[in-house]
Amino acid sequence: MGLLMSSGLKGLEYSPGLEMSFGGAESNVAIGLARLGISAGWFGRLGNDPVGRRIFKAIRGEGVDMSSVLFADDAPTGLMMREKVGDRSSVYYYRKYSAASAMRPEHLNEAYIANAEILHITGITAALSNTCRDTVFRAVKLAKKHGTKVSFDPNLRMKLWSAEEARPVLLALAEQADYYLPGLDELRLLYQSESLDELFPELNKLSAVKIIKGGPNVTYLLEQGKLTEVPYFQVKNVVDSVGAGDGFCAGFLAGLIEGHSNEEAIRLGNLVGSKVIQAPGDWEGLPAREEVEASLAGRGHVER
Repeated sequence: MGLLMSSGLKGLEYSPGLEMSFGGAESNVAIGLARLGISAGWFGRLGNDPVGRRIFKAIRGEGVDMSSVLFADDAPTGLMMREKVGDRSSVYYYRKYSAASAMRPEHLNEAYIANAEILHITGITAALSNTCRDTVFRAVKLAKKHGTKVSFDPNLRMKLWSAEEARPVLLALAEQADYYLPGLDELRLLYQSESLDELFPELNKLSAVKIIKGGPNVTYLLEQGKLTEVPYFQVKNVVDSVGAGDGFCAGFLAGLIEGHSNEEAIRLGNLVGSKVIQAPGDWEGLPAREEVEASLAGRGHVER
């Protein structure tokens, strides 16, 4: 989507100007992977309009393959507006009748999915329309057909659908995933329980490797009934928490593709997420490979 942000810490209705960018969970992950040196592609449907063309060029400029992106002449690119007032951020979506909301299963490129090592999906696309929901399930089916692993982040957005609407769809996708990456708050809504002692047995019923974000200073790894806690990287200056989960997914998937253990991949995801929250914007703070390696090696930044 196109993204309009109020300037400074003023609300949208009082801001004298708006900063223009773009945002989207899946494209954030793709950019994060590309910056880490991983071959990544993004596919979706954009309006054939200035906003859509700007998004296409920007993501392609980050090194992400865009060869399977479709442009629509009959629908606009979706839009969101975001404001940050004090420590509270608010997002407003304008996605109904957008090009992305009209995606259908026949828009998918089967060969593109078949050639991937991992297909990463989120619940956001499934929330946009019934045809988008069908498209997501079809993409998963194609991935399974060709031996492509499926990574699934539910990314529950309450402004797009209610927990009651989302629950059966997201749980069905979780059952088909190879890697399931929910947030702890999302799990509480999806499984209608506040207790970890109740949540973890439910998750153990899934065949996927479970990575639970948002624990108390840790990310949980639940694999074959064993629970492992992977500590966060602590930061002093949190500027903007938006995009942290997408950064985590990018780091985690990069670790998997590089052959690291699940625990090591989570550690990389935690590090990338910690970098994202130190800069404004959805994806701008995603680190390059050199920055990540310097942090892992304990090397400080040389200013001049």
